[in-house]
Amino acid sequence: QVQLVESGGGLAQPGGSLRLSCAASGMIFGINAMAWYRQAPGKQRELVAIIGRGGSTNYADSVKGRFTISRDNAENTVYLQMNSLKPEDTAVYYCKVTRSFRDYWGQGTQVTVSS
Repeated sequence: QVQLVESGGGLAQPGGSLRLSCAASGMIFGINAMAWYRQAPGKQRELVAIIGRGGSTNYADSVKGRFTISRDNAENTVYLQMNSLKPEDTAVYYCKVTRSFRDYWGQGTQVTVSS
């Protein structure tokens, strides 16, 4: 089993920044992809950004140029730096890691962008 603990959510003003963290523990050997998803009220959960073990990344079009995903393999932690935040970024953000073809999810952290 892999346990994930997210932190860093909260309230930000439009144009502001937040940094999310997700630390993995437990059976962490062999973790492959790490990703961030989000789910806004009344909408389906969507992929925000994903990073492979070697550092390759992919982003949703809506966040390209504003969000940056990174990972620290030694600390088994994935980060999401969110800049130039917009009200439409408001959602619960979930971290997901894949290990041995199985997905593990964090509990989610609320991000609210509002003036």
